[in-house]
Amino acid sequence: MTSTAPVAVSPPLSLYLHVPWCVRKCPYCDFNSHAIQGDIPEDAYLKAILEDLDHDLSFVRERPIKSVFVGGGTPSLMSGGFYHKLFEQLRQRLAFSADAEITLEANPGALEAGRFERFREAGINRLSIGVQSFQPEQLTALGRIHDQTMAHQAIETARSAGFDNFNIDLMHGLPGQTPEQALTDLREALAHQPAHLSWYQLTIEPNTEFFSRPPELPDDDRLWDIYQQGGNLLRASGFNDYEVSAWSLPGSESRHNLNYWMFGDYLALGAGGHGKVSLADGRIRRYWKTRQPEAYLNRIGSRTAGSEDIEPEERPLEFMMNALRLKRGTTEAMYLDRTGLPLSSVAVQLQQLRNKHLLTPHRIQATEQGQRYLNSLLEHFL
Repeated sequence: MTSTAPVAVSPPLSLYLHVPWCVRKCPYCDFNSHAIQGDIPEDAYLKAILEDLDHDLSFVRERPIKSVFVGGGTPSLMSGGFYHKLFEQLRQRLAFSADAEITLEANPGALEAGRFERFREAGINRLSIGVQSFQPEQLTALGRIHDQTMAHQAIETARSAGFDNFNIDLMHGLPGQTPEQALTDLREALAHQPAHLSWYQLTIEPNTEFFSRPPELPDDDRLWDIYQQGGNLLRASGFNDYEVSAWSLPGSESRHNLNYWMFGDYLALGAGGHGKVSLADGRIRRYWKTRQPEAYLNRIGSRTAGSEDIEPEERPLEFMMNALRLKRGTTEAMYLDRTGLPLSSVAVQLQQLRNKHLLTPHRIQATEQGQRYLNSLLEHFL
């Protein structure tokens, strides 16, 4: 077994908070989301979150929170008052960096007038708006509860509330979708001048309605046409694909997601949240929270449902699976900083991949050819 040492510099620390409720479960969704039955118990959920955090404060080790991501489910179903109380209490327990990026996922069909202003007042400074498509037939196929008009209105409402830093979520490879339809979605999104776009291919996941009753999706040739033409449009509009499915204007990359891909640490709160922390003794622990909302609410103290250490022999693949998603990759020095392993533990694999022109010299970064065959590249680290 390769020996490890505690990392010399603690990785950056983020916070992920999960809100598990939604209006209706979408047929493609495999996230921990549950259709609302009655009113959301906001006060009880806040109490549970804070009790949970109090048991996990030892993971913080005096590190500031660099970013927060509130995901779901549909976090925009919660009131502005909930987020005011939440961030007031979080700031009493945690130190936030002065420029911390705080992102909230919002769905166009789950908003009330004036709610964006309240989110902004609570300290949320970035939105991720789950549009998925602007086309009526695609929204119906995806089971979305909003229409084209609501999508456009939500984006404009966000901007008028002061959110100049926002992401628009779009899918491609949708049932029966043509390249021109995919480009139309991108053009409509770009008309709003977002700083960031998440543009990712629809995949059929187990335990979803689409898995049980699969829709007819575009074939590989059409998917490639969509990807190529869409990528050309986004680059011509000034966007860089800094990650496999993430596009941004220069300087507007999601700092929270970058911390994931660079094998940083992140606390987990909320039903079904997942975290990863580097411990003072050199261990790296992955942990997850109780999934069912009722169970999360009714537990006392810690809501952690399970945990496991990322063993030294697992860390090379874990690190590479994340870092190589980034177009620019990362430095060789970061491998030691984040895994506690010497670069010699992967030196043979790195050289093999460089000999095949799949990795660039002196960086952990896939070449253009390496990005096309990323899964095959990663097999070298199994």
